[in-house]
Amino acid sequence: MITIQLYLLGGMGLFTLGLFAALSVAHLLRKILALQVMGSGVFMVLVALGYPRMAGDGTAVADPLPQALVLTGIVVSVSATALALALACRYQAETGRTTLPEDATR
Repeated sequence: MITIQLYLLGGMGLFTLGLFAALSVAHLLRKILALQVMGSGVFMVLVALGYPRMAGDGTAVADPLPQALVLTGIVVSVSATALALALACRYQAETGRTTLPEDATR
């Protein structure tokens, strides 16, 4: 049971750390990395939810749904990160800045 709790606590810690970083930094690359850390936290929680449990006859049974969700999420995360990095490069090429403007209410 301690392994499940470690994964849950680690996942919640990573998500919280990523959320704090995403809200507190202004640099686009750091925001993208913070979102990746948040995603890793979610994946750890999903892995903990799919941890094998003992069935009635004493055999360990793992739930395949969280495993499939994590694998799909990794593929989507890589694709979304590539898109975000391409948009950040385009934004930097157009404006010459790597941060978003403070006052976006024009």
